[in-house]
Amino acid sequence: MDTARVAASPSVAGNLPAPGAKAYSVLFASTFAFLVCFVVWMMFGVLGIQLREDLGLNSTEFGLLTATPVLTGAVMRLPLGIWTDRFGGRRVMTVLLVACAIPVYIVSYATQLWQFLIIGLFLGCVGASFAVGTPYVARFFPPAKRGFAMGFFGAGTVGAAVNLFITPSLEAAYGWRAVPRIYAVVLLVTAVIFWLASAPDPGAGKQGGSILASFKVLRNARVWRLCQYYSITFGGFTALSLWIPQYLKAEYGMTVVMAAAVAAGFSLPGSVLRAVGGVLADKFGAHAVTWWCLWVAWICLFLLSYPKTDFVIYTIQGPQTFHISVSVVGFVMLAFALGAVFAFGMASTFKYVADEFPENMGVVTGIVGLAGGLGGFLLPILFGALLDILKIRSSCFMLMYGVVWVSLIVIYLAEVRRARVM
Repeated sequence: MDTARVAASPSVAGNLPAPGAKAYSVLFASTFAFLVCFVVWMMFGVLGIQLREDLGLNSTEFGLLTATPVLTGAVMRLPLGIWTDRFGGRRVMTVLLVACAIPVYIVSYATQLWQFLIIGLFLGCVGASFAVGTPYVARFFPPAKRGFAMGFFGAGTVGAAVNLFITPSLEAAYGWRAVPRIYAVVLLVTAVIFWLASAPDPGAGKQGGSILASFKVLRNARVWRLCQYYSITFGGFTALSLWIPQYLKAEYGMTVVMAAAVAAGFSLPGSVLRAVGGVLADKFGAHAVTWWCLWVAWICLFLLSYPKTDFVIYTIQGPQTFHISVSVVGFVMLAFALGAVFAFGMASTFKYVADEFPENMGVVTGIVGLAGGLGGFLLPILFGALLDILKIRSSCFMLMYGVVWVSLIVIYLAEVRRARVM
């Protein structure tokens, strides 16, 4: 079908009676597909706890195991974003779902760390589905509603929380090897549902020139600043979603099922509230939402990073001993707030993309998504390395605290000091 003709007459695409109905059908189908992809992408965060014991992994090796799928999901976002601009989100997403079912199924036969790492590189492609769906759904909505649309689609990261509920139950009932086999079938079923419920991409094929020409946008310094913002909001969300279950198990002595359920206090708001972040970005602007969300994250991470401490103060009446620690209730409250502001920050970052790069949303989404995915890949490895070196479990939050501080400095120098006071 001629893409120019589809773009000129939106009601032709998908043969739906009203453009509004078509747009929301695409939005719901894409969000569901992204949710399923995110469940699969995050499954090593739960399965890795048992694999760590079976394979005798140290903290660094555990971080590498959980982060390997994130690496491929990051790297593949850029080419998939370009292909989405050229071939359309409907085709690219369907092919991605079907192709990734194969390595997901093969995971069930792995027995050694190197095998999990190699297979993890291939199954990690499901994480790149974000770079397909974001520009795809945005093209069905007017500019004033794109923040909401992309935020709603981004709420598919609730798959991280779904993973924390479903994967431990499946593992307990059928053993860990059954989990990837079940998820492989789910990916195939999702591909069929998505194809039937979605519509042809009205923006496919509009971008002319060679693929190399798409990368000219990299000359724009603003793209790199957006990469910085997203590397901490999405990268931090992904890394902590993978890391927190084993942190809770070690720090508070929880079972795997209980640790996964408590960890959902971070993952769930970090996913569901992303649509709210999109609405806030539409109303108040991407800059304001990003700026204040990073400040709240900075405060939460400072409190979470403080390790269990006993200290003695010598008073005139003798020594007084004090104990400082974050209780389980306190952890859940801080993690909820942190997940919420990360969700708002993720949505506001892509509001920037829609507003400033409407003609290159696919490639810019891929570049910014790549930066976020690389953050999600590197951070768990750094968490493990710091834990092995410092022997302090909260060192993961210490690292995140420092990274957020750098992001605040960047956004201040780039935007805040140049903005009008009122």
